Amino acid sequence: MPELPEVETTRLGIAPHIERQRITGWVVRQPLLRWPVELPESVRGQVLHRVGRRGKYLLLELDQGTLIWHLGMSGSMRVLTEAHPAGTHDHLDLHFANGRILRYRDPRRFGSLHYSIGPWNAHWLLAQLGPEPASEAFDGAYLYQRSRGRRGAVKNFLMDSHIVVGVGNIYANESLFKAGIRPTRPAGRVSLARYERLADAVKATLDAAVAMGGTTLRDFSGTDGQPGYFRQTLLVYGRDGEPCKLCGYPLTAMRLGQRSTVYCRHCQR
Repeated sequence: MPELPEVETTRLGIAPHIERQRITGWVVRQPLLRWPVELPESVRGQVLHRVGRRGKYLLLELDQGTLIWHLGMSGSMRVLTEAHPAGTHDHLDLHFANGRILRYRDPRRFGSLHYSIGPWNAHWLLAQLGPEPASEAFDGAYLYQRSRGRRGAVKNFLMDSHIVVGVGNIYANESLFKAGIRPTRPAGRVSLARYERLADAVKATLDAAVAMGGTTLRDFSGTDGQPGYFRQTLLVYGRDGEPCKLCGYPLTAMRLGQRSTVYCRHCQR
């Protein structure tokens, strides 16, 4: 599914075309995604002032309220300059006064669109989220404090959005490898020094992925129609059985928390 870098790439791609533009209407072809689409008539005529992001949620901040958009497992967005025939999975078009159309495609229909009239950070989808990985609140000391007494695997801990937002499966695999931490190690048994390395690895991995346009996935491509290129630099994810790029030892694959997990038995302890 699109992870934080893919969502941030989407935000950067669509923002210049629709920010400070008035919403003139929309076409909803599929009103039921993960939840029913929320687009009240009061949204029509409002100006979209800013496209923000919280975790994996896009925030379309309007005159009054915010559209909270999640891409789900397979969602993507395109900015069109003219009406094109909609495909089977093109579920929603948002029209703007400058003639641009924001088209949402979601083959699996796991995405969502909600309208919040109050502060967006108080919405039930966002209120309990952990800090952003790039924020000052996220560091090794924070991870160490939150992990005390936890027996579950450190990879699952890192992917918990209540702990930190946006670290999905791909980037958890990569960050743990860079920090030299085995994914199955109990979160409560990781030292402060190792959590400091892990926090740095998360920040560096996500920053690099955003800079390169996200990771190429079967269901995701950038807003310009081009895939991301971070996959070319992946160290472990999707490379099970291949030699470790550090030691040459064959990488090991397993299922952890129902997710594909790849690591090096030699480099990660």
